[in-house]
Amino acid sequence: MSDSGPKQVDDPDYHHVNHTAAQTCGWTANALRGEGRCYKNHFYGIQSHRCIQMTPVVKCNERCVFCWRDHAGHSYELDGVEWDDPEAVVDASIDLQRKLLSGFGGNDEVPRKVFDEAMEPRHVAISLDGEPTLYPYLPELIEAFHDRGITTFLVSNGTRPEVIRECDPTQLYISVDAADRHTFDETVGAMEDDAWERLLETLDVLAEKDETRTVIRTTLVEGVNMHTPEWYAVMCERADVDFVEMKAYMHVGHSRGRLDRSSMPSHEAVRAFTKEIQSFLPAFDCYREVEASRVALLARDEDTWVPKLKGGSEFWARELAD
Repeated sequence: MSDSGPKQVDDPDYHHVNHTAAQTCGWTANALRGEGRCYKNHFYGIQSHRCIQMTPVVKCNERCVFCWRDHAGHSYELDGVEWDDPEAVVDASIDLQRKLLSGFGGNDEVPRKVFDEAMEPRHVAISLDGEPTLYPYLPELIEAFHDRGITTFLVSNGTRPEVIRECDPTQLYISVDAADRHTFDETVGAMEDDAWERLLETLDVLAEKDETRTVIRTTLVEGVNMHTPEWYAVMCERADVDFVEMKAYMHVGHSRGRLDRSSMPSHEAVRAFTKEIQSFLPAFDCYREVEASRVALLARDEDTWVPKLKGGSEFWARELAD
């Protein structure tokens, strides 16, 4: 069994339409061939073969030590960007996905029904790269996806609480990669002085969300941010989230120039640290894990699946039953 699942290549060849970018996730390709599914399927019911991995802006205002990107070329300056409207971004995302997956139409390993379904995506992960809240029409973009019958998972670093307040995706992830200011500065490398304070404000925004499912997710780096589990628990309680995800750092891309391979925790270490956090969160009595992805989940309820994501082809139903 692979110890990490599909990985990003070092210099990903994104497919672009202006500032919108998409890339085929390794799990999407695997799912088309019936060779496994993303951990988000195991946790939440995503149909991996119908999932777009995209971003409305390939720019970021943080320089995380574990990031596989080349920070030298990863600007977050927005001056001069000519922004497409949300409908154009949705159209571009779907068109890019279809082009990226078009080659599978002639693959004997891919059932035709499954390929046809993949050509009509029903889920989008707004998490490919960059910080999506830098796109000025993000709330409207999420609504535009929903209007097409496409569910949304949004991943943000929490530095734009005023934007997060206006966003109501199907599921909202906020990256909390440190539980104290010193570790945050060492791990995240924020480009803005008030990033920590804005993250804390975002936690309060999460607590106000009634209809959106909320998640705190942490990329665990051995010897860097795997300490003070009780403080992580405090942040989860402050945000009043539905789920807590702990996932191992992967030693890939440009992160290899900043961290040693020993910084990549084993799944056993991820499990142990997650269990420590759980000991301070008695309401989160549901624990799940996917060893191949070195990820663990804490939830308040055993029924973690998003109802709208259930279903799919007969082939997919058989896959879920395995």
